[in-house]
Amino acid sequence: MTFDELKEKAHSLPLEPGVYIMQDARNEVIYVGKAKALKNRVSQYFADLASHTEKTRAMVSQIDHFDVIIADSEFEALVLECSLIKRHQPRYNILLKDDKGYPYIRLSVQEEYPRFSLVNKAAEDGARYFGPYGSRGATQDIVDALKAALRLPKCRKQFPRDIGKERPCLYYRMGQCDGYCRPEMDQGRYRENIQQAIRLLEGKYDELCADLQAEMEQAAGELRFERAAELRDRIRSMELLGMRQKVVAGSLADTDVVGFHRGEAKSCFVVLHYVGGDLAAKDMDLIETPVEEAREDTVSALVKQYYGGRGNLPKQILLPCELEDEVPVTRMLSEACGHRVDLVTPQRGAKMDLIRLANKNAVEEVERATSREERQSKLMEALGKMLGMEEPPRRIEAYDISNTGDTNIVASMTVFVDGRPLKRDYRHFKLKDMAHADDYGSMEQVLTRRFRRYLDGDEKFGALPDVLFIDGGENHARVAVRVLEAAGLSIPVFGMVKDGRHRTRALVDPDGREIGIQQIPAVFALVGRIQEETHRFAIEFQRYQQSKSVRGSALDRIPGVGEKRRAELLKYFKSVKAVKAAPLAELEQAVPKNTARAVYDYFHPREEAGT
Repeated sequence: MTFDELKEKAHSLPLEPGVYIMQDARNEVIYVGKAKALKNRVSQYFADLASHTEKTRAMVSQIDHFDVIIADSEFEALVLECSLIKRHQPRYNILLKDDKGYPYIRLSVQEEYPRFSLVNKAAEDGARYFGPYGSRGATQDIVDALKAALRLPKCRKQFPRDIGKERPCLYYRMGQCDGYCRPEMDQGRYRENIQQAIRLLEGKYDELCADLQAEMEQAAGELRFERAAELRDRIRSMELLGMRQKVVAGSLADTDVVGFHRGEAKSCFVVLHYVGGDLAAKDMDLIETPVEEAREDTVSALVKQYYGGRGNLPKQILLPCELEDEVPVTRMLSEACGHRVDLVTPQRGAKMDLIRLANKNAVEEVERATSREERQSKLMEALGKMLGMEEPPRRIEAYDISNTGDTNIVASMTVFVDGRPLKRDYRHFKLKDMAHADDYGSMEQVLTRRFRRYLDGDEKFGALPDVLFIDGGENHARVAVRVLEAAGLSIPVFGMVKDGRHRTRALVDPDGREIGIQQIPAVFALVGRIQEETHRFAIEFQRYQQSKSVRGSALDRIPGVGEKRRAELLKYFKSVKAVKAAPLAELEQAVPKNTARAVYDYFHPREEAGT
């Protein structure tokens, strides 16, 4: 379908809740979303493309056709959306790692010597499956703890193939394994311990511990104290293992705390599990690509994926931000686990402290997993995509004009390479032949001089930028384009736009198309830093020039005019030139009459001599 056909189809949709399924020319599902009103939501994709994020624009450009499924309610649309995302794993939806973070424990009970392993999905192959659990690392800890508690083999030997072939390994000598590789070991004992492991994984902790307690007491009564001590230690291990297994499975935690951090290169979703007020476990998932969606949309998508399909859920889930679809999500989770699950967004107090802790964990995970070079590379890649550039910009040059009224007009050029300032390439310009302040004329002169120096082979201006940032709006950007065209150069140009509080708000191209940069905080911070640095560099040079002109001005040579009177004159007239041209009456408005006469007589010696 053409873009216009897609737009027409979107406008023909009903104002009903439902799910929309975007597909490309190969019929691959690339995005799944839900809507309270299908017509309103889907139509937004094909209108005002400039306001979309780079990711959304890329997705829309790939849409060949789309389908919709009408639902009876927003809740049904939410459930259907979750199901379709899980089935199709669309590349433009925000996705947790495809079940890699939340595995099953597989036990090959059909084998003569059953073995544990971690798998992503359950299969109908005769094995027993337990889960899904939390993160892969936490689940592996459960398997390791099971083997330690039941003294099952931890080595890589295959049974019964390797029985009797080699001496028992170090685990047996350390008392961490019963040594089933020894010919004298009974297979029945292995099976007995495997059955105990199954009971643990089924949640029958109390029952198993009670049986072991009875066996321990019997062994003690028969004076088999070594066996009784072994059973005592196993009971303790079982109790600890049971607690950990429940927490990792999500069936014991009474409160989960969700944290989220959007980094420059990666983002992180964290869930802290609390039991009776104590932190018991942590799950986290790193998202490898920069996230452009709003924080609320991202957290909502991740929460639905993380908790969807789990049978055991906590009583309350603390969230770092309010979800637009909080009501249907609450209902979906509550119905899935059979009890009320409250979604809470705290604003202050102890619960807010927990959110801060979860967010801090997310930040630390991102920092740990992301190198400085990777952060900068992803940052410049994101900026390049925002600006519509084929390659990420490496060298950015930024320009700003500063003046004091019509005097001391100067300009600054700052250089950022890979997002970091390259101060040795900074340059100052003093504007020439400017009778009055003219930002556009000043910018034209500065850029003309800069690129003429490049064309003349001046080594100080020998490197061309990949993109120009001009402090100002679209008109400033147009001036820069005019200069570049005259020089025979083609370099992307964007104006750095400020808000009413003089803070960076957006970028704008020469055609007036505004590019919102706040959707990716790291890009927003970079552009703001460039604008502030360029402005600072211009202001410092302008102040230096002003102080230099004051220190060496003609006012210093007038008898009776000290530092205080000189400052008063310049504050009133703005320049020495204006002081010199002022009539005596106006000078007397700025300083005392005797000082005014001295100044006037100094600049008008002929009138004083009667000539």
